[in-house]
This record gives sequence, structure tokens and C-alpha cells, in this order.
Amino acid sequence: MVLPHSMPLVPLPLSASVGDDRMPIGDAVRVTGDSPVAAQLIAGIARRSGIRLPHATDHSAATESTISLRIDRDVAGPEGYELTVGESAEIVGGDEAGLFYGAQTLLQLLREGDAGWGLLHARISDAPRFARRGVMLDVARHFFSVAEVLKFIDATSALKFNHLHLHLTDDQGWRIRIDSWPRLTELASQTAVGGDRGGYYSKDDYRRIVEHAAERHMIVIPEIDLPGHTHAIGIAYPELVESPVLNDSLIAESARLEQTLPVKGEPYVGWGVGHSSVRIHEERTYDFVRDVVRELAELTPGPYIHIGGDESLGTPQADFDLFVERATAIVIEAGKIPVAWHEVGAAAGIAEGTVGQYWGKTTPEGTHAEEAAHFVERGGALIMSAADVAYLDMKYSDDFPLGLTWAGVVDVRTAYEWEPTEVLDVADSAIIGIEAPLWSETARTIGDVEQLVFPRAAAQAEIAWSPHTAPERTWESFRSRVATLAPLWETAQIDFHRAEEIPWTDR
Repeated sequence: MVLPHSMPLVPLPLSASVGDDRMPIGDAVRVTGDSPVAAQLIAGIARRSGIRLPHATDHSAATESTISLRIDRDVAGPEGYELTVGESAEIVGGDEAGLFYGAQTLLQLLREGDAGWGLLHARISDAPRFARRGVMLDVARHFFSVAEVLKFIDATSALKFNHLHLHLTDDQGWRIRIDSWPRLTELASQTAVGGDRGGYYSKDDYRRIVEHAAERHMIVIPEIDLPGHTHAIGIAYPELVESPVLNDSLIAESARLEQTLPVKGEPYVGWGVGHSSVRIHEERTYDFVRDVVRELAELTPGPYIHIGGDESLGTPQADFDLFVERATAIVIEAGKIPVAWHEVGAAAGIAEGTVGQYWGKTTPEGTHAEEAAHFVERGGALIMSAADVAYLDMKYSDDFPLGLTWAGVVDVRTAYEWEPTEVLDVADSAIIGIEAPLWSETARTIGDVEQLVFPRAAAQAEIAWSPHTAPERTWESFRSRVATLAPLWETAQIDFHRAEEIPWTDR
């Protein structure tokens, strides 16, 4: 592979040869192919350069100055592609997703020089390492509009992420309309952390998010966090929840942050955790879970529904086990695959095939490793979200104005230099991918989100997509390559953090 450090290719391709010559981009160039990717590519080039290329669906219209798009399953596998740029350019995808990812790589090859805009000559063969490459956006602690979520999808799918986990409910608010339990959005959606503006997604809003994600080959995973993180449910339906359990840690942290303690039936705008629980032994609780899962399943074409399961400190272990066993079974009954945070692995009888999400540290603490391994023993698999390297809401430095530090300080290098298969004692095949979560306690605006997410999401994207053993998969190579994404992010009006360890460039 010949890959100059100045090349803006993130994530690193499987194989690439890139030269200094360029294919000029101007009025004589056209895009051919009948894939929806053609319109997306034309729009992407126009946003970056101001040049809008014509489109022809007929490949016979190809000339020497053509960007040709086609699918050939004999050339590449699922999500894979081959890309060639010389006098003309061609992207051959193994499927529509591969064609889309090839277009994202082509946009990274688009550079402005003294002679105008052009595509660097290249020959690239590419395919992902992990099938599951995710990001998570917490819209419960702070709410983000449909337009803001769509922008987040555009920015992360361009890095070849293919799953969006939406954390839709928490103690501070309920963010999705459920027709059978209407007071959830009527009464429990209006607040956020710090008393900020709340909000919720109508079913049409949610469908728009799902459709926009699907157009960018991204699967939406909705999360309803249960049985803890459920204080907001009690604002709407107090008969479903227990009174808050005020542990010493919650009391001390609330005092330090000058935040009020949770009171049953009153909106909670702090960010303490572990105090809430649904009523485990009330059958009406499971009617509620069944209705919510059913309506979410009807709205969600993707295979997964996330049921949470983290930080249920106010729920006795036997009750927790009973609940998550029933809840995972309810998801299976609805025709979906349950996903749950790793604590759910403590329950012996979780539904077979449940996928676990590990959010412990890279050196596991307590029973975290055993809980995670139980998902594999039950025929499931694991998503790696190690908090001390993959959590996008941790501070870049001690004095960074946004983010938290409970899992550690995570600069860009720390976010880049970890290996998902080396954290837990399970078979490599049990790790289906990674997810980089963004919790929104301190992120009040989409600009705050972007400051925390970029450039660290690019580091996580490379971990998920690129071969771990590639010689160029190094920090020094990455920091030089990610530096050249700055013009793309600026064009997209992404408020990324110009971390000092990256030698940013404007061309």
C-alpha cells in the first residue's frame, strides 16, 4: 500500500495505492449509474466544491471524464467496494452499501489545488473488519431535533458507521410517542437536564429519522432504558414506578453539582443515576413493556430493540433478573433481537440470542467480564463500548469545558489506541463490533455534541472498519490522515474540536 500521510482517508482502506496526479472536476465530468448513491455523490461534490455534476443513468453515456457507479457482487462482498481514479473514475460496490461507502471515500479524495478541484488518482480495494459499527446519541438527557439528528447521521455515516443507537428514554425525559400510553409524551417529555427544553419525536418524526438513516445504510436501534433510568415514566404513570432510592453516592454527587434530588412524581433535571425502578412484581408493568416494544417494533425495520438494563442500583438483584428475563423474552416475541447493557448478563435466563453491550473499562472491574461473557454463553454476541476509550462524552483533557471524567480523560490518541478483542476473555468471533456512545449530560446543543464526537468518532470508525494488523494502522498515520478531514467537516458545518495533537490542515 502506498498511502501518503497527507491523504484524507479515514477509516484506513483494506488496500490502497494513491498518487499525486489528479482527475480534474469540472463541467465536462458527469456521473453515471442508476443507484441513489449517484445523487448523494453529486450533492456531496457540490457542497464541497460548488460544482454540480450532471447525472446520466445510462453507462453508455460514459466518456473519458466520467465517474461511473455500478454494483458487481463478483468484485466485492457486502459493504465492500473497489475504487479507481485515473483519467476517469469508477466505484464498484458489492452492494448498495458498498457503493455508498466507496462514494464517501471518493469525497475524501476530492482536493482543491492551484489548478482547481480534482480527485487524487487512486486504486482502492476495501471492506469492513466488523459488521457492526455504531454510534449512540442520547436524546433523553438533552433533546435534539429531527434536523439535528439527521445532520448527526450524515456526519457519522460518512465515516462508514452503519448503526445509530438512539437512547430515547431516561430519568429526565421520554422522547418517543407511544399511542397506547399517551401521557408519556404529554407529561414526561417536557424537561431535560438542568431544566433545559425537552421534546419528543412523533411517530412520523421517528419514521423520518429511520428513513434518512436507511438511505445512508445505517440501521436505527431504539433504546427504552429499563428497569432503572425510569423516573420520567412515573411523571406520566406513577403506578408503574417505585419511589426513588437515594443512595449515598447520589446524595453526595447531587450536593457537589448543586442539583436537586429526585422526588417521585416530580420532573428530575439532575444527572444522578441508580435511584429509579419500575415495579417488577406488577403485571401492569409488563403490559406497559409489551405495548412499548410492540409499537417500537412496528416503527423500526431494523432487527434490534435495546432494553437498557444499566445502573439499576435501586432494584434488588433477584427482581432485576426476573425483569430482564421477561423483558428480553417480550422483545423476542415482537420479532426483534434484544440488545442490553452488560449488567443484564447477570440474569441466568435472559432470552437466547440477546446481544450484550459492554460498557465497562478496558481492564474489567468487578463482575463486568462475567456478565458480558454470559451473553455469548446464551448464544448471543457482544458489542464493545469500553467507557474509558469509546465513550464520546468523556473530556479530552481535565480542563475541557464539556464532558465528564468518571471513566477517565479520553484524548484522541486514547480513543484510537485500543483493541476490542483484547478486553474480554471471549472468542474473537463473539465480538460483532463496537459502538461509541455520546451521553448528553453536558451537551446542551448539537454543537456541543459535535465538539465531543469529532474527531474521536473518526478514531472509533477506523477501529471498527480497518484491519487491526495493517502496517499503516498507527497513531502517527491516523493523526496525519484525520487532520485533512477538517475541510470536509467545515463544509458540513460540523463544530469539531481542533485537538492539539492533530496537525490540522485547511486543504
